[in-house]
Amino acid sequence: MQWLRRSFITGFFVTVPLFISVVAFLKIFDVVDGLTTPLYDRLLGRRIPGLGVLSTAAAIVLVGAVATNVIGRRLLQRAEGWLLRVPVFKTIYSPVKQLVAAFSPDNESGFKQVVMVEDATHAFRLGFLTREFTIDGGHGPVPMVAVYVPTNNLYLGDIVICERERATFPNLTVEEGIRIFLTGGTALPPRVRNV
Repeated sequence: MQWLRRSFITGFFVTVPLFISVVAFLKIFDVVDGLTTPLYDRLLGRRIPGLGVLSTAAAIVLVGAVATNVIGRRLLQRAEGWLLRVPVFKTIYSPVKQLVAAFSPDNESGFKQVVMVEDATHAFRLGFLTREFTIDGGHGPVPMVAVYVPTNNLYLGDIVICERERATFPNLTVEEGIRIFLTGGTALPPRVRNV
């Protein structure tokens, strides 16, 4: 009975995340593929699964290619400026864009690396370095860091500003840091070294 119980619990915790991931992947595939399926059905006269996903990927690559040249970048900035004047669009688009940009390795204002900051209770808080700067209080510049500490699924959190010497920089990538937050700390490796 003990073996059956342990096997069931282990199987449950292996199967549920796998099932949820597969269902989420299939739903995203259906949504993306379904956007252009009616158009292709009319044009080709029959359904070809996956053509919508290929079209979406091609459209993303095309927008990326346009956005990388000077003229395309200006056109996209102008279109974005017009769309940001729409009140409801602005409240949804701006935070989503900032959140997505934070994870971009090319973004200067994104998450640069994982940081651990010791708080007043001598506990360490894990966060992401977002900015390094100096403060001059009359005794010369003091190096400071701004650390974003997520408190709820990465999109809500606190900004901790402290002296750079109070921050430690573990050998974790930003992707590993994100995984640690999304798993509630269970993805934290057994040994963390400072860089």
